[in-house]
Amino acid sequence: MQHAVGSPLPPPHQSGHGWSPAAQHPGPHHLGAHQGPPPPQGHAPHQGPAPHQGPAPHLGSAPVPPPPSAPGFAPPGQVPPAPLHAPAQPGPPATETTGHVQLPPGGPVAMPSTPPATASPDPTTTTLAVLLIGPAGAGKTSVAKYWADHRRVPTAHISLDDVREWVRSGFADPQSGWNDNSEAQYRLARRTCGFAARNFLANGISCILDDAVFPDRPVVGLGGWKRHVGPGLLPVVLLPGLEIVLERNAERTGNRRLTDEEVARIHGRMAGWYGSGLPIIDNSQLDVPQTAQVLNDVLTRSIASPPTW
Repeated sequence: MQHAVGSPLPPPHQSGHGWSPAAQHPGPHHLGAHQGPPPPQGHAPHQGPAPHQGPAPHLGSAPVPPPPSAPGFAPPGQVPPAPLHAPAQPGPPATETTGHVQLPPGGPVAMPSTPPATASPDPTTTTLAVLLIGPAGAGKTSVAKYWADHRRVPTAHISLDDVREWVRSGFADPQSGWNDNSEAQYRLARRTCGFAARNFLANGISCILDDAVFPDRPVVGLGGWKRHVGPGLLPVVLLPGLEIVLERNAERTGNRRLTDEEVARIHGRMAGWYGSGLPIIDNSQLDVPQTAQVLNDVLTRSIASPPTW
């Protein structure tokens, strides 16, 4: 009979009960070597010549005592020998390059601290939470990605539409009609984005979120974002002209593309942001890098004097 790994099994003990001490504590002999019958009771086992172990330190003329039958035990009248190796003492864990990293919890984002009067706030190096608002086709996603890519501090881009589309089976597409399911998935996605933003910000990573927030639904729109992220969120509206929005929407594909009628209706509702006190960027004649630069200018003013919303 063979072990699963191919080594021969040691022969079973021929008399007595269980394995012999040499089988329990194998020494330099091969595990398959013949162990022989146990010595008669009351007689010490015969010690044959020890196998050659190489040079050893000089121990004098005292005979070497036989090995104990089990660790910690010795014949009557003898003191058990000390262990050859002291038990390992627990020490500090070994330094690893990967493993569990303690992350601070994400709490509500507070208002940005007002810089001293002599200092000009730099939005490219300040940890910020920005909400970019605008209709479909305004260029929110393109501007948010570019702005996040070109910051001098770690920055994340979180798109509400991307998070909504995490739902694959059972996705409630608003183009098929706004109902309880699409409303619930929208609110769930916004809350998920808020949790993600708070966790990123708690770990020193700025965030820019984009969403088509309507001014005529302040409790659902801005109110929801303030609840999920915190009062330190800086909202900015991106609102080009209707003809620009229609052109950009026509370049979209899939469920991101809306009908012209829907785009015009959303754009008309977004006009309500004028007079709201929120900063508005008309990027009709601006490309993405130029719009990102204007966004930095707007955020500089918002840090110095946060908008009331």
